[in-house]
Amino acid sequence: MARAIWKGAISFGLVHIPVALVSATSSHGVDFDWLDSRSMDPVGYKRVNKVTGKEVTKEHIVKGVAYEKGRYVVLSEEEIRSAHPVSTQTIDIFSFVDAEQIPLQNIDTPYYLAPDKRGGKVYALLRETLSKTNKVALARVVLHTRQYLAALMPLESALVLVKLRWPQEVRGLDELELGSEVTKPQLAKGELDMAKRLVQDMSGDWSPEDYKDEFEDKIMALVEKKAHEGKIEDVETVGGEEERKSADVIDLTELLKRSLGGKAPAKAKAKEKPASKAAPARKTKKASGA
Repeated sequence: MARAIWKGAISFGLVHIPVALVSATSSHGVDFDWLDSRSMDPVGYKRVNKVTGKEVTKEHIVKGVAYEKGRYVVLSEEEIRSAHPVSTQTIDIFSFVDAEQIPLQNIDTPYYLAPDKRGGKVYALLRETLSKTNKVALARVVLHTRQYLAALMPLESALVLVKLRWPQEVRGLDELELGSEVTKPQLAKGELDMAKRLVQDMSGDWSPEDYKDEFEDKIMALVEKKAHEGKIEDVETVGGEEERKSADVIDLTELLKRSLGGKAPAKAKAKEKPASKAAPARKTKKASGA
């Protein structure tokens, strides 16, 4: 399996499904690094005072939020940290909705979810339940100190977590100021018929193997050509990866019946309480070195 970028559990009612989060996408764009043409040393970004043009050292940099034009409120690192949501290592489901109700413009980044630590059966139970009911699960999850709205969706034999944009991050269509010629068009039948025929003539099947980034192909072909000609420069680089910690979450499949028996109907106003009751039942401790 691909490297997990986060481990925790899906939580709804008193049920916890151990899962590992794996990126469903990868970036293949050409990565251009800055180099000093005189020495071929890597070139980094400097912190520069935009007024004086002079470099500013790290200890003299503070973080501010623009309150009015030209006026900022400065916040300390402690104040910023206190505003971060508490990382619970759980994907807290609070509602189930029809997938069609989620606007296209709210959909952001997809991730695969894989079962972890004996969670396969209850993982399959949630996937099948979503498939049979044609529902998706709305949830909240904290990744890298930031809270996200997310949707859990079944995909063949797996579950997918899709990060959603918060409603306040999505602009309304009214910003386009569309005129009546667009919103209430007067189109002749002949025009529509010709447009439909054109669509039919150009229709085909989804063939992802046929779709390629031609720019990347051309750049990499040029790189290969110059490399074979011996036009390669040696550059010293320093890299490293920081490992992420995750919680050891216990599989509590048997709590599904208890969740149904002691829970109020899944309404928007009552959706938070069941999740909060789950914490005492879990008795979860962070595994040492996890």
